[in-house]
Amino acid sequence: MISVIIRNKNQDKALSFLLKNLTERYIDDISEIIVLDNQSTDNSENISKKFGARFITIEKFSYGCSANFATKKAKFPIIVMFSTHSYPVSHDFFKLIKRKFNANENLAGLRCLHSTNDYRNFINKISAKEDPNKSGLIFSGSTFSKLVWEKYPYREDVATFEDKKWTVRVLKAGYDIDFVESIFHYEIKRSKSQLFFKFKRDLTGNYQLWHQDVNFLSATKGFMVFVLGLIRSFFIDLFYFFKKFFFTIGFIFNKPKKILMKIYLTTLIGLFLI
Repeated sequence: MISVIIRNKNQDKALSFLLKNLTERYIDDISEIIVLDNQSTDNSENISKKFGARFITIEKFSYGCSANFATKKAKFPIIVMFSTHSYPVSHDFFKLIKRKFNANENLAGLRCLHSTNDYRNFINKISAKEDPNKSGLIFSGSTFSKLVWEKYPYREDVATFEDKKWTVRVLKAGYDIDFVESIFHYEIKRSKSQLFFKFKRDLTGNYQLWHQDVNFLSATKGFMVFVLGLIRSFFIDLFYFFKKFFFTIGFIFNKPKKILMKIYLTTLIGLFLI
């Protein structure tokens, strides 16, 4: 029995597509759908109700807190999480997940496939113990056991990467994390402000969890690399812009000759056939 949890904030169009996908293609494989909403001001609540999903709201968002909050509300033992801008693709997405859990009572979670890194580690059989980042859980397109979660809830005191930390914790406790051949698509275009929000979370999370320190030298180095990359990219783009421009101009002047030649050849072929 599967509970699907969808994290959402002001993504009503993407949410509508995801819910349509889930209810039209997978309704026989899932037992409930929960939309975990972070105070949206758009039409997300009405859309959720339209497709029969439970709509719950969280005020103070963090990745660990939101996952814990929604999982407490879930009724069934297998939790599958999506961000609003991700959605399952393979027809047997949930069937494969059920099969994996039924075959292994020691299973804590599964990572589904959506990127080159996922697929390479899956094919190369690189385990979550070897690479908890690229073979462990992620909070969009992953699934985990509610029974294991009850023993090891997600940390709420870290900015991000708590899914990776949870992977390490449950593996140390003797549970298994594996890949599943369930394919989903992750489609997102972040605004500048969203990218900055993610940067802040990542920087803080790296320091909190992995003690990755940041100093003035590393910050300055990062700034210089960015500026040099920006300048290089500008001149490369400018170079190819002018190449395209001059090619277009040349094509405009040569185009009549090409058209006349085509008419001439067509006429010759027609006369020959006659």
